[in-house]
Amino acid sequence: MGRHGTIAGRKAAQDSKRAALFTKYAKTITVAAKDGGDPEYNASLRVAIEKAKGIGMPNNNIERAIKKGTGELGGAAYEELKFEGYGAGGVAIIVDCLTDNTNRTTSAVRSLFDKHGGNLGTPGCVSYMFARKGVIIIEKTDDVDEDTLMDAALEAGAEDMTTSEDSFEITADPADYPAVDDALRKAGYELVESEVEYVPSVESTPDEKDLRKLKKLVDFLEDNDDVQSVHTNCSVDLEELG
Repeated sequence: MGRHGTIAGRKAAQDSKRAALFTKYAKTITVAAKDGGDPEYNASLRVAIEKAKGIGMPNNNIERAIKKGTGELGGAAYEELKFEGYGAGGVAIIVDCLTDNTNRTTSAVRSLFDKHGGNLGTPGCVSYMFARKGVIIIEKTDDVDEDTLMDAALEAGAEDMTTSEDSFEITADPADYPAVDDALRKAGYELVESEVEYVPSVESTPDEKDLRKLKKLVDFLEDNDDVQSVHTNCSVDLEELG
C-alpha cells in the first residue's frame, strides 16, 4: 500500500474533508496573495488557486481570499507555525499551521498530542528525518504515457519520478515545484494531489494498536482550522485504515 496509499483512498479522503479544505486553502491563498494578487505573476498564488479549484472551491471564495491577502478586504494577519513531536509508536510528526492567534493554536496542538498518546517536542527534534519536497501525484491510466510524463516533468524542473501500482509520484525542489505543477496542469494532466511535503528519509511502522492511536491524533489535528497539513514518517497510509 505504501505511505501514499491508493489513488481511490486519496480521492475519498479529499472528498470527506472538502469543507475543511476550503478553509485551509482560503488561508493559503490569502498568504500567497500578499506577494501580489495576480496569479500570472505570482506562481505560489497560481498553484494555490488551482488546488482550490480542484476541490470545487467557489470562485467568490477564492476572490475574497485574494482580496484579504492584498489588503482590499479586512482580515486576519496569519502567522506560520511549525510543531514537531512524536505520535504513538514513536512515529515522527510535523504540523504546519497558519493562525491569527498563536496561543490558541499552540494550546490546541499540545492538548491533542497529550490526549492521543503523543509527545510534542522542541523545534528540530524530528525535522532532521525529513526533506522538504514538492510532491505531485498523477493517476496511472491508459491515457498517461510514462515516458512523456517524465520528460514533461523533468523539463519543467522536477528531480525525479517514481511509479507505483496505480500512480506516478513526481518530486521537485520546493523552489521549482510551482513551475512543475503549472507545466503539468497546462499539459493537460490531472493532478490527484499536489503539495509541498516533508518526505521522510527514515520510515516507521508501528503495530496495529499504535496505528489506530496515531490515526486519531492525525485526524483531530487535521480537523483543526489552524492546521494546514500534518506530515508523518509512518510507512502506512493512515487514510486507508478507514
